[in-house]
Amino acid sequence: MGAESMQIVLNSVLVLALLGVLFGIGLAVASRKLKVESDPRIDEVEALLPGANCGGCGYPGCRGLAEAIVAGAAPVDACPVNKDCAPIAQVMGVEANCRLPQVARVRCAGGKNETEQRFIYIGVEDCAAAHSLAGGPKSCIYGCLGLGSCAKVCPFDAIVMSDNGLPVINEEKCTGCGLCVKACPRNIITLWPVGKKVTVLCMSHDKGPQVRKICKVGCIACGICVKQCPVKAIAMDDNLAVIDPQLCTNCGLCVEKCPMKTIKGEIKQEREAI
Repeated sequence: MGAESMQIVLNSVLVLALLGVLFGIGLAVASRKLKVESDPRIDEVEALLPGANCGGCGYPGCRGLAEAIVAGAAPVDACPVNKDCAPIAQVMGVEANCRLPQVARVRCAGGKNETEQRFIYIGVEDCAAAHSLAGGPKSCIYGCLGLGSCAKVCPFDAIVMSDNGLPVINEEKCTGCGLCVKACPRNIITLWPVGKKVTVLCMSHDKGPQVRKICKVGCIACGICVKQCPVKAIAMDDNLAVIDPQLCTNCGLCVEKCPMKTIKGEIKQEREAI
């Protein structure tokens, strides 16, 4: 390589080095001038969130929720997984009105052994896909389709499918994030207060005779549970028994008296308190 060529290379290196220094200085100045001050409470709130990043709150991860809480766009109890919002409320300097812990409950007991199929479904193993095909293969148009879409979206492995084709929720693992609720096209999964054990496992609004034809455990709207409830926590809504969990005392009288065994829950032994 000649002296002239060597000089060209050296000049090029020097020019690139000079440009690098200039760009570095420019970026440093810009970072100082354009720096956006971050509220330190965001890091504090994020540290108090569970870190599951499940999206059950509707925000993109725990960081996104922390930013929304600090900005006042979300309440301090917006995270359904977090069992205690008091520490977050303390950081924000507000009163801790935390929601009651909730778990997902499957409101259907009509599996393969209790209901029949209208046709054989061969397609994508997805409840929404099956539901879109003439309302699904199940004889009950309100019941669980049994393809496990809820179990697939659960980030906490709290749902498994039973041999009877029904989702079984492990309430010890369930955080109440609500992703399974959103995934169910039949809306048979609901969030229920943890301490309220009595639940109507049916979502059918068909009349009693029709229910008897297609399901062995469906609500027939007989009204016995309504009459038996001592605190008026049960009402009939369009041929379906509906329990108000805020009024229910878990006495279990409706569980005992239901002729179809549609209502399930732990039964209290102490009746004197009622």
